[in-house]
Amino acid sequence: MIAEQVQGRYRLTRLAPSPTGALHPGNARTFLINWALAKQNGWRILLRIEDLDTPRVKAGADVLAIEDLRWLGLDWDVGPVYQKADLGPCEQALKTLGERGLIYPCKCTRRQIRKALSAPHGDEHETRYPGTCRPGNSETVPPYRATLDRAWRLIVPDEQLVFEDAVRGRQSRNVQRQVGDFVVATKLGLPAYQLAVVVDDARQGVTDIVRGDDLLDSTARQLWLYRFLEPGERPCYWHLPLVVGEDGRRLAKRHGDTRLARFREAGVRAERIVGLLARWSGVTQTRHELTTGEFAERFRLDRLPPEQVVFTQKDREWLMDGRR
Repeated sequence: MIAEQVQGRYRLTRLAPSPTGALHPGNARTFLINWALAKQNGWRILLRIEDLDTPRVKAGADVLAIEDLRWLGLDWDVGPVYQKADLGPCEQALKTLGERGLIYPCKCTRRQIRKALSAPHGDEHETRYPGTCRPGNSETVPPYRATLDRAWRLIVPDEQLVFEDAVRGRQSRNVQRQVGDFVVATKLGLPAYQLAVVVDDARQGVTDIVRGDDLLDSTARQLWLYRFLEPGERPCYWHLPLVVGEDGRRLAKRHGDTRLARFREAGVRAERIVGLLARWSGVTQTRHELTTGEFAERFRLDRLPPEQVVFTQKDREWLMDGRR
């Protein structure tokens, strides 16, 4: 239905909050720039709630995210739609991968993987999978079925994958060297994030993906799935620099309460948040209030600072000084 509304007639982007926590100014900056690019280029906007990470999903976080986005002044053409509402296309994609001999079951725990001597760290969140359960050339892989005692991993070639990013330029990644064969179906019997976003973006007709550059490595994994599944034309990717705390790490609870809802409840005007995001995005040189419409009119991608943005104590104080 969504693809029928937009595919072939419009370019489509998506705002895709995950209800695993509250939105903070870093999330807001990415969504605002995404929204501004859509307004400038005539894209349509889909709001998709990515709620597959069941153990981490917080009750009511989806409603709060929608309220925060509306409070900022953002809108969309389609949605909200929820990933978990229709898993059929993901199940079919997994069966297709299984029929092609591209996935295999894996019973390894994270602890077992970390203990493996051949598993150096991929990044701060992941460990490279050493291939413990990967089948040999002569082994028969069982057909895919959702199970609660094993995950399913994609067989990733040891090959450099090159792609273009609209913000960061040419990128090159070897997924096998970084994380190895990655999970496409979890031990909860659900499709994993990497698979679900590829399937949903393709079937919903998403043409432009704007997100934080912490997901650049994920893009390479998703492009392998595009190659294997051939669901249609690959989208254009736009990866933005992150907003971090004064310690250089991604915004989190360790930086205090930075939730948009907290500022909203404290009486901070949405225009003040947008004004701070505008300064972070090269729209203004000083902190002053703006509407989302003014941001969209004045935002220019070539003025976006290429480095990470630091949410400082002065930024926080400026926001709180503007309370009603």
